[in-house]
Amino acid sequence: MNITIKATGFSLTPAIEIWVNEKIGSLEKFIPQLNAKGVVECRVEVGKTTKHHQKGLVFRAEANLKLPGKVLRAEAIENDLNKAIVKVKDELQQQIKSYKEAQEAKFKRGARVGKKMLDYDEAALGRGETDLSERHLEE
Repeated sequence: MNITIKATGFSLTPAIEIWVNEKIGSLEKFIPQLNAKGVVECRVEVGKTTKHHQKGLVFRAEANLKLPGKVLRAEAIENDLNKAIVKVKDELQQQIKSYKEAQEAKFKRGARVGKKMLDYDEAALGRGETDLSERHLEE
């Protein structure tokens, strides 16, 4: 997975970069087939919400995960940058699971339609038809 990190409002330290790569990189195990093809890209932005606040919900993390046919997006605002990154990772993980379930459902639906078509063809053959190509041309 290609991870691009951008910092807004402060400088990006190696420690933050390692933390983001570790947490967001752990999502690879949920999409190994797509990652093997090299089509997965993630853009992460970390930053401060304001320059003058010292306490409260000061840090934000945002991630856009680009998958085939869909872009998953998560955002979190916390008082600690590490907590915000973990929250974004958890939200993306849930979205990836939903994406995979939807893809699986589409595949099963297509297989169901194909099976139904085969059942119709077998039923036609049972009535004594020998060549189904003519039957499909008539329909």
